[in-house]
Amino acid sequence: MTVITNIEDLRVLAQKRVPRMFYDYADSGSWTEGTYRANEADFQKIKLRQRVAVNMENRSTATKMVGVDAKMPVCIAPVGLTGMQHADGEILAAKAAEKFGIPFTLSTMSICSIEDIAENTSAPFWFQLYMMRDRESMARMIERVRAAKCSALVLTLDLQVIGQRHKDLKNGLTAPPRPTLRNIVNLATKPRWCLGMLGTRRHTFRNLVGHVKGVSDMKSLAAWTNEQFDPRLSWPDVAWVKERWGGKLILKGIQDVEDAELAVRSGADAIVVSNHGGRQLDGAQSSIEALPAIVAAVGDRIEVWMDGGIRSGQDVLKAWALGARGTMIGRAMVYGLGAMGEAGVTKALQIIHKELDITMAFCGHTRIQTVDRTILLPGTYPE
Repeated sequence: MTVITNIEDLRVLAQKRVPRMFYDYADSGSWTEGTYRANEADFQKIKLRQRVAVNMENRSTATKMVGVDAKMPVCIAPVGLTGMQHADGEILAAKAAEKFGIPFTLSTMSICSIEDIAENTSAPFWFQLYMMRDRESMARMIERVRAAKCSALVLTLDLQVIGQRHKDLKNGLTAPPRPTLRNIVNLATKPRWCLGMLGTRRHTFRNLVGHVKGVSDMKSLAAWTNEQFDPRLSWPDVAWVKERWGGKLILKGIQDVEDAELAVRSGADAIVVSNHGGRQLDGAQSSIEALPAIVAAVGDRIEVWMDGGIRSGQDVLKAWALGARGTMIGRAMVYGLGAMGEAGVTKALQIIHKELDITMAFCGHTRIQTVDRTILLPGTYPE
């Protein structure tokens, strides 16, 4: 039996159990993957100051993210095709998040629908919206999100055009996936995954198929999505979404101080410093490197979160120390889900929480609210 001790153990197991095209979809970046690698590597450059002879009893990592209680400053990021990492993947991840006590975010490009999540969980979840050209469909989707009693809307701003992801091109990852001989042979080596997929009716993008005019199956969906990602997305569109939604609004994909200032003016409740996991602009700064300047500019006026490269509780603590008041995890969740289903997501959250809690103690703190950049070794972190 494999002993799981860290997120890397879950990644290795997921790679064995998930078909290559879907594993690679989640575990890849655009072009050279330089930014994808930097997201993770730049955390390792930051060193911690160990403190001793401090009473470490009664520790708490609890906080709030846009007013929502969270056991730790972590929420599950929106990840497309999560239901292809494991059958009913979004439902399982949402259940794990609810039981653990952190927020869950559903992607527009999920396999399980908004209604699927609402029917299988009781805690309000968040929904991530991609702005499409078809504004009528977007307005209807916002109404579905409201009907599902979602407590926040996450608007992704950095996918007006899609970055070139070489692994997806080589694997023939299309909608529907291309049944190449290579893919069929690979599927034959994943009996656990195949059995799970045979046991669910959720195999398509259920937020879109049957809900968008002219989209009734995967083939028509592919044609629709190729035309629909809107390169015209701009700040007036953010205002349009805010007006129609009326609830908590989180803007994801901010990497620049100027954009952070515009986000504050838009009236959003939080921003996520993010480069889309290194899947869009290759050569961009890592998220953790971009974080401090944005916190310095707007952190006193809006909640600043970050995602990208978080593989441990130590990474969460470093992000918090540099001013992030929340983090989003995507790949760490996906690895757990692909490895072990709901139990794997729970395991990933347990690993991150324990690492966060123990590292916080070694740095001389018992409450995450008191942690600041004094826990970091000067000269090792971005200013």
